[in-house]
Amino acid sequence: MAKYQSRGTCELCKSSFSKAGMTKHLNSCILKNIGSEDKQNRKRKFFHIVVMGYYEPDYWMHLAVPANTKLQTLDQFLRDIWLECCGHLSAFEINGMRYSVSPMEEYDEIGMNKKIGDILEPGIVFHHEYDFGSTTELGLKVISGFETNIKDMSIKILSRNDAPEIRCDKCGKMATQVCTQCIYEGVGWLCDDCAEDHECDEEMMLPVVNSPRVGVCGYCG
Repeated sequence: MAKYQSRGTCELCKSSFSKAGMTKHLNSCILKNIGSEDKQNRKRKFFHIVVMGYYEPDYWMHLAVPANTKLQTLDQFLRDIWLECCGHLSAFEINGMRYSVSPMEEYDEIGMNKKIGDILEPGIVFHHEYDFGSTTELGLKVISGFETNIKDMSIKILSRNDAPEIRCDKCGKMATQVCTQCIYEGVGWLCDDCAEDHECDEEMMLPVVNSPRVGVCGYCG
């Protein structure tokens, strides 16, 4: 994959920052721009969590996650945004404990019905796996906790990396397809024209999408 400078846009103020700059920016922007929408002035606790591809760290998101969110809800959110292709199993690993969508006692796993506010706190680094065959691994870190009066208690994207500019290996145009066989050799990124002449079968091609699961299994975004 061609190298590029990973950047993203803050959804709160629409400013653009580098990956490193976004974390610092959001520390202040969250407090400035997430205001009160609750006339009864009841405070609600959220966590600022950054999530990125464990082996593809240029794919990243910053999330505002309510503290009463269950792990299974966060798991489904990650599936919907970045991962879901064939209904594979998934699991979190947090402080040495494994929380699985389908727990197996013989592996000391438990379910995902825990609220994140009961198991997470600022500074905690944890792990997520989707698909235990062609696995996509994510690294997550709780950056901070904050309170807000916002009524909407859904998970919110604070920022996400801009789609990388991946160039066709053959001609240098923007890649639109990737060969799921050649990608494991570090090549196989192709524009539509070059994909037509690619030596691998057409069934091996997948669309280039903004996700750390690009080119894996049957993931199409």
